[in-house]
Amino acid sequence: MSHFHSNSLLGASGSQGYEIERSLRFNDDDSAYLNFTPGSAGNQKTWTWSAWIKRSGSLGSYQHIFNPVNGGDGVNEATLRFDNSDRFQVYDSGTARGNLVTTQVFRDVSAWYHIVVALDTTQSTASNRLKIYVNGQQVTAFATEDYPSQDTTWGWNGTQRHDLGRYAYGSSLYFDGYMAEIHFVDGTQLAPSNFGETDPVTGAWIPKQYSSSHGSQGWYLDFSDNSGVTATTLGKDSSGNGNNWTPNNFSVTAGTGNDSLEDTPTNNFCTMNALAKGTDATLSNGNLDVAYGSASTRTATIATMGMSSGKWYWEHKLTSEGGEIFGIVNVSDDSPVSNYPGFSNNGWGIYGDNGEVYHNGSGTAYGSAFATNDVIGCAFDADNGKIWWSKNGTFFNSGDPAAGTNAAFSSLASDIYYPAVGDGGAAGTYTVSMNFGQRAFDYTPPTGFEALNTANLPVPTIKDGTEYFNTVLWTGNGSTQSITGVGFQPDFVWLKSRSQGYDHGLVDAVRGVTQFLECNTTDVEATVLNYTTSFDSDGFSLGVNNRFNQSSATNVAWNWKADGSGSANFDGTISSIVSANAEAGFSIVSYTGTGANATVGHGLNQAPEMVIVKDRDRTTDWSCMAQHANSGNGHLGWIRLNLTNAWATTAILWNNTAPTSSVFSIGTYDYVNFSGSDYIAYCFSSVEGYSKIGSYTGNGSTDGTFIYTGFRPSWVLIKRSDNVGNWWIHDAQRNTFNVVDNYLFADTAAAEASFDNLDFLSNGFKLRLATFQPNTSGGTFLYMAFAENPFKYANAR
Repeated sequence: MSHFHSNSLLGASGSQGYEIERSLRFNDDDSAYLNFTPGSAGNQKTWTWSAWIKRSGSLGSYQHIFNPVNGGDGVNEATLRFDNSDRFQVYDSGTARGNLVTTQVFRDVSAWYHIVVALDTTQSTASNRLKIYVNGQQVTAFATEDYPSQDTTWGWNGTQRHDLGRYAYGSSLYFDGYMAEIHFVDGTQLAPSNFGETDPVTGAWIPKQYSSSHGSQGWYLDFSDNSGVTATTLGKDSSGNGNNWTPNNFSVTAGTGNDSLEDTPTNNFCTMNALAKGTDATLSNGNLDVAYGSASTRTATIATMGMSSGKWYWEHKLTSEGGEIFGIVNVSDDSPVSNYPGFSNNGWGIYGDNGEVYHNGSGTAYGSAFATNDVIGCAFDADNGKIWWSKNGTFFNSGDPAAGTNAAFSSLASDIYYPAVGDGGAAGTYTVSMNFGQRAFDYTPPTGFEALNTANLPVPTIKDGTEYFNTVLWTGNGSTQSITGVGFQPDFVWLKSRSQGYDHGLVDAVRGVTQFLECNTTDVEATVLNYTTSFDSDGFSLGVNNRFNQSSATNVAWNWKADGSGSANFDGTISSIVSANAEAGFSIVSYTGTGANATVGHGLNQAPEMVIVKDRDRTTDWSCMAQHANSGNGHLGWIRLNLTNAWATTAILWNNTAPTSSVFSIGTYDYVNFSGSDYIAYCFSSVEGYSKIGSYTGNGSTDGTFIYTGFRPSWVLIKRSDNVGNWWIHDAQRNTFNVVDNYLFADTAAAEASFDNLDFLSNGFKLRLATFQPNTSGGTFLYMAFAENPFKYANAR
């Protein structure tokens, strides 16, 4: 047996210079924690605590992170913790000692948070005495906001015992997840810039090496010495102060119980996804252990990382056997957790009870049955669409992944796939420990196959989504003003008043800065000289008007980069003017209708998945070809941007013809092809790591459907397609933290409103609203999303 170490599989992690070697996994089932009792007190009025944290296990429960056994008065409690609503809380329960509870919730289990707590009770301004920062940004929205009285002594940094990973006062409520790079700086209130920085290439917040003093009683835990589980190894203080911590109930022994892992903020590893798990599944041990009960649910639990290219290897170690099925599902399945991998056309799996492989519900003889303690390896070649399974280091059916021969399945279409485990329907139960390379593999992977982590994910074409799409907010001044902060000169600007019930305004560089359309009405194009007056290098300028610049009114604009005013395109039977940004999957197309079946060039070099068309000269609806409607055949009908109507079949809009890499087709319907009318079309196609257009099925639960996009969203548009429903618009500028609640409708002039709709996550989004659009149980929903950062570089949100 080879204990292949995953370091040999790692690549460089983006543009980062500082690398964190290891993290420590805290499993609440093991009652794992560290403790330290200072020999003398430090400064209990001024200090800074900084840590990188990745959550796992059961959310929605109290999980304590760092606290002394008593509060500042020696009696009451004090703690840093996640509460039972997944909010972050810092408090000392003594009189006038302070209590901050964030409005923000922390439910992203796929990536890392950087959290800094900075105390200085000597400050004269109350809000300066206690500060919380997340991923470099100061938290300013609190459900409870009670600052310490001036010169208050807090419980931390005294001579009582301090615990990391549990509630010290009650020796309970253990933390579940990973911690890395923990600093405690005695005597100084610091900013997050001492511990992290913005990556100049990706725009993401990344760790940097802390280079200043920790003070006389400070400490630094990097967990780099995993030669033992003592205070001088795993719990060693690397600050030089010798303030070592005693580990309790951790293991560094090779195998599934090893808590010293290479999953870090500079190389985030795949785990199983607690936000996309089967109804009878329980996750533990850093979301690497999955246990299925005896309910025969036939459901799946999927992993946090998708694979669209490359060659990948991971392992499943059975700790008890009974009804398991291991495999992959692809992202085209709009409900990947509803059935085990292999049940549908979107899954491929191997069944442990007999070794058969399954696809589309059909089993075929392939391997042999599994037993407890077997290690089942999976090798997936996404480049060539092949998958193999092994047992205890030997691939079934003489498979050879390195040579590409004797695969269990071949010819898998190009798509995004993710690892999955499921309940094969037997009444038995099973537990499995997953390994994606964050610890040593039990068996050597095939040559050329890599561990599944962000360092090994392909480098995306677009590393910073804000270079091609961005949202800006402003308050009207009743005069003229320039709106800046877009980061580029926009070619398509979509404006809306947030506080007032005014119509939307859409303007682009092809039609001209003064030519306005309203996506919530059927109105013809209007020339308005005082709405937008210019497209500028970092945004746009506004004239004197009430709709988008009323004094004290709040406003938003969504901005896309195409290619200026465009140029002639002769790819279609109708010539067009096209401003295309093929790299970003977006183009603006102007054409004149002929009344006869025709094609129009779009300039994307790949087939658009969403085409939005408006007659500029006539009163008509906004016609949308949404390819992900109607089971991927959206060109056989239409859905309208200005209405709540469901998708409907019609042959005369798009001539029953799917778009190609060069043209989209139009039929004889006058909304898209009236002879002599001028039209504008906005065309969108998915770009991996930057944009995603697709569909999902709602489940009517606050534990809603999870949608994998492969990036941290900046903007999401959602529309129910099988029934009536509004077009919901959410963005990360109006919602800087979870829950994402502020929304606007594209189909109405209504002012901004609020529901706890969804969470934006490091790798997608998850619905959080029950029994109502956009998560009606059984409803089919279209979505279009754009990125802040690709998942390869994203922090938890």
